Amino acid sequence: MEVLRIEGLRKRFARGDAAVQANDGVDLAIERGQVVGLLGHNGAGKSTLVNQVVGLLRPDAGSISVGGVDAVARPDLARRLVSVQAQANVPITGLSPRVAIELVGRMRGGRRASVRDRTSDLLAALALDEWANTRSEKVSGGIARLTAFAMAAVEPGRLVVLDEPTNDVDPVRRRLLWAEIRRLADDGAAVLLVTHNVREAEQVVDHLTILDNGKVLASGTPGHLTRSADAPLQLDLDLADGLTPRWSPELGHFAVTQLRASATVPGTLAGAAVSWAERERRAGRIQRYSLSPRSLEDVYVALVNHEEEAA
Repeated sequence: MEVLRIEGLRKRFARGDAAVQANDGVDLAIERGQVVGLLGHNGAGKSTLVNQVVGLLRPDAGSISVGGVDAVARPDLARRLVSVQAQANVPITGLSPRVAIELVGRMRGGRRASVRDRTSDLLAALALDEWANTRSEKVSGGIARLTAFAMAAVEPGRLVVLDEPTNDVDPVRRRLLWAEIRRLADDGAAVLLVTHNVREAEQVVDHLTILDNGKVLASGTPGHLTRSADAPLQLDLDLADGLTPRWSPELGHFAVTQLRASATVPGTLAGAAVSWAERERRAGRIQRYSLSPRSLEDVYVALVNHEEEAA
């Protein structure tokens, strides 16, 4: 069941005598039970898109549908179907994490007992029990960030929008947070994950849209984006001490350290790379080799750099 559909979304801002095209014909769809990552660097147009989904900005062109509701014509109705963790933490001065989370759950229509139980579950899952009853003024930025996530997740809407949810969160709790994000979708919500943390997002997303300068550069599953026919591969070598491999120019430039070497190889040359490496191994000039798909982060950087070079 489709929860969010965006088609042809355009939004331009005037800046002095110039104009910035924040969103330039963006298409995006999310189904129930999916985590869809919207990836891009700061200024790529991610938060502008979110602000239009929740009705804080009106598009210049295009359509947004949330749960079958026209979010441009009726932002008030669409907003009721969405839970949001904004990029900036919600001010909860004077409240503890537990009280803030329970308050939001009740405001969203949750029953007192179920909200209380759900709040306790989230506090435990995110390792926040120690801080659960501490006034917000005395908690760290990471704890405040996790509290903001729990406020969005305690009584989730059909669509849950998470804008940079891991900012300021320590590595241990960040893993717990990714697990809870995945659980939200597994329990039936559609999750739009807005982030520039490509490497970590790869662990939990079902589908990705890469945004740069307001345009969609690529869209697909992580596997599709990293393993398409022309996607670059990573060739890593362990060199034999004192011996130099006979590099094959067609495989591109190799970065060499004392006993290691690596190269980025076009996917179309995968067979040639393996054949070359196996010959070098049999000749004793390398000890071991591996050829693997590059990470999503590598693909993202290559796409963005290509776009900048073409501009």
